[in-house]
Amino acid sequence: MQKELIKRLLRKDRSSSRNMDRRLPKLSYQNPWPAYTVWDFFPAAFNCPHELERIGSLGDGGKWTCGVSRIAEKPDCIIYSFGTDWESAWEASVLENTEHCEIWGYDHQTKSFGRQVSHASFSNKHRTHFTSHVQLGPIDKHASGDDPKLYKLDTLMNKNGHTFIDILKVDIEGYEFDTLKAIVQPYIQNGEPLPFGQLQIELHVWSKKFSDFLTWWEMLEAAGLRPVMMEPNLVYVNYNRQSGAELAEYTFLNIRGDNIFTSDAVRAYIPSEDTDEPKVQFIRHGPRE
Repeated sequence: MQKELIKRLLRKDRSSSRNMDRRLPKLSYQNPWPAYTVWDFFPAAFNCPHELERIGSLGDGGKWTCGVSRIAEKPDCIIYSFGTDWESAWEASVLENTEHCEIWGYDHQTKSFGRQVSHASFSNKHRTHFTSHVQLGPIDKHASGDDPKLYKLDTLMNKNGHTFIDILKVDIEGYEFDTLKAIVQPYIQNGEPLPFGQLQIELHVWSKKFSDFLTWWEMLEAAGLRPVMMEPNLVYVNYNRQSGAELAEYTFLNIRGDNIFTSDAVRAYIPSEDTDEPKVQFIRHGPRE
C-alpha cells in the first residue's frame, strides 16, 4: 500500500510526521536540503489500466484523464465539474470525444462554462448544464441569502436524479480537504463504494501540516481511491515565485464496486419482453476503432 511507501520515506529521512510539521511549514523543505516537496511522499503509485492522456489546454486547465475510450459510447455517462472558472478546454475535449456524456458544471463566481464550451460555435453545448453561485461543500447551506450557496455532493446528485458519476472533477481552492472528508467518510463507515468512478482534483496545500495531509490521504485510500497520475501546477509556481510548489493535480480511480474504468461488466440495456432482441445486459467497452 502507498502508506508503507510514505513510512519508508519518513524512516529514510529519520523524521516523524510531527517533525515534518515543524520542518515543512508549507510542505516543502527549506534551506535547501534535502530537496523534497510534499509531492515526493505522495506519488501516483498506481497504473491506469487503459490509455492515459492529457486532455484540454496546455498548462493550467488540462487534466490527465484515464480511459476516455471507456466512456466514448457509454449511453448514461455523467460528469460533474466543480470550480470551472473561465477555463473549460477539458470539458470541451471530453464532449468532443464522447457521444453521450453530459456535464454538470458549477462555479461560485462565473456564470457559464469557459469560452471553449460557451462559444456559439461549439456543437455539443446541448450536453452541458451549468449553475452559477454554487460551490461544492461539506455542508448544505443554500438558503435565499447565502452566497455562494454550498451544496453537498449527494444533495446535488439527488436534485439531478443521479446515482453515480463517471468522472468527478474538483477545483475548489483549498476547500477540497473538508469537502472530500464529508463526502468520503459516510461511505467508509457504511462499507459502501463511493458514487463516482474517477476523481480529478487539484490539491492546494496552503499552510497544511504534513500530519493532517497524511491522515486525509489515508482516508482516500481507505475509501478505495488510487492515484494514477500527478502533475504539480508549475504555472502557479511561475506566478508566485516565493510560494513553492503548493498546488498539484491528481487523478484517482475508485477500485471499489463496479464502474466503467475498473470493470468490463457494465449494464447497457434490457430490452422489453415484447421484442425479439437478445437480452444483452452487459457489454465490453474498449478503445474505439
